[in-house]
Amino acid sequence: MPQNFSPSTLSPFTATDGENLALHDWPVASKTPLRGLVMLVHGLGEHAGRYGALADQLNQWGFAVRGYDHYGHGSSAGPRGGLTTDTRLLDDLADMIECTRARMPPGLPLVLLGHSMGGLVAARLVSLNLCPVDALVLSSPALDAGLSAVQKLLVSTLPRIAPNLRVGNGLKPHYLSHDAEVVAEYQRDRRCHDRISARLARFIADAGPATLATAAQWNTPTLLMWAGADHLVNPEGSRRFAAAAPAEVVQSHCFEDAFHELFNEAPEYATPVLEMLRDWLLARFPVKY
Repeated sequence: MPQNFSPSTLSPFTATDGENLALHDWPVASKTPLRGLVMLVHGLGEHAGRYGALADQLNQWGFAVRGYDHYGHGSSAGPRGGLTTDTRLLDDLADMIECTRARMPPGLPLVLLGHSMGGLVAARLVSLNLCPVDALVLSSPALDAGLSAVQKLLVSTLPRIAPNLRVGNGLKPHYLSHDAEVVAEYQRDRRCHDRISARLARFIADAGPATLATAAQWNTPTLLMWAGADHLVNPEGSRRFAAAAPAEVVQSHCFEDAFHELFNEAPEYATPVLEMLRDWLLARFPVKY
């Protein structure tokens, strides 16, 4: 996907516990008819500022875009990859949705779009009915962390002993995208990191199976897209969710040869992803203002 894009407007957001989160906004141009607002929920080790090209596309289709850097990520507070509580990521997202809703025009739809770990956070929030959203888009969600037996043992014990212990997350950047420049930009980006705490690892390990267990009762309109050649999260989690969820509620598609970051893939991989996203959104959300 092209890397030339409009930068976000960056502002501070004070979470309920007083910690500062970095808030990113990409408003729709004044002459563009407005269809809704998309809230971006980014993945592990990155930040919302990496979604500028996608935000530009969404703006052109009539969607204002808001994102934020998770606690312990990007320009937000906290040790890199750390969490203050087991539910921190869910609490922050719910807080962000509620505060955003309070400032939106009445009746304007709010769509969650989560990638990787952010997809897991968004899906878990929806599964728990923590706050209402009008639709959900999942990109390579981390519904199955693909842990080995040894990793499962560590995740089950370390959070009780040392929840704030942070180690390397094991992410291999060259598997993010077939686009070498995307990989190089990620590696140059000082706001990206490779840390994960024991508490965050346990959240990912627990939230995936818990969310999958709710798939058959899913009732939020959802577009699920995942990468068949994903080496960073196990695509089997998305396949299982798609197989269990009601087909009239969840539209799903596997892009067989794509790597993990569907929206940041090389053009031949990213173009059909964007076309599917555009068609799904425009079919559901007519112009509101």
